[in-house]
Amino acid sequence: MWIFVVCLVLSGLTAFPLESESRWLAELVGGSPLGRAFPETTAWAERVRDGLADTNTRYPFLAYGTDWLAFAHLVIAVAFWGPLQDPVRNVWVIRWAMIACAGIIPLALICGPLRGIPLYWRFVDMSFGVVGVVPLLIVLRGIQRLERATAPRGESPLAA
Repeated sequence: MWIFVVCLVLSGLTAFPLESESRWLAELVGGSPLGRAFPETTAWAERVRDGLADTNTRYPFLAYGTDWLAFAHLVIAVAFWGPLQDPVRNVWVIRWAMIACAGIIPLALICGPLRGIPLYWRFVDMSFGVVGVVPLLIVLRGIQRLERATAPRGESPLAA
């Protein structure tokens, strides 16, 4: 669960400095074997860099939306305090997070084309849901074992 929480926090913190991060990414990809092998990746990284720079210069208030995105990631990470303290009682947070991971896939498939996001980048986005659900499944399995081990005799622990 801590892996998931740390990744949420890092995800949130990295949503604040998007312009400098996109500049760094464009430089990194452009000078790499990946960029030479897949020039469309370099072109996409440069387009994102230029779009963010232009938008921040002309319409800096739009970055406030990504500030809220960053804040949301941090708030979601705080929601895991409940399962860390009482996993059986707060198992719903884990299930909710698994639903959110599953929701990433239709979001990327529906909104990605509407926003002009290249297919390969939509797969990168979808990987967050696919990879993110793995530690959650492990945690859920552990909570279910804990629930069975602590249930009073004769009572079905999974009846709720």
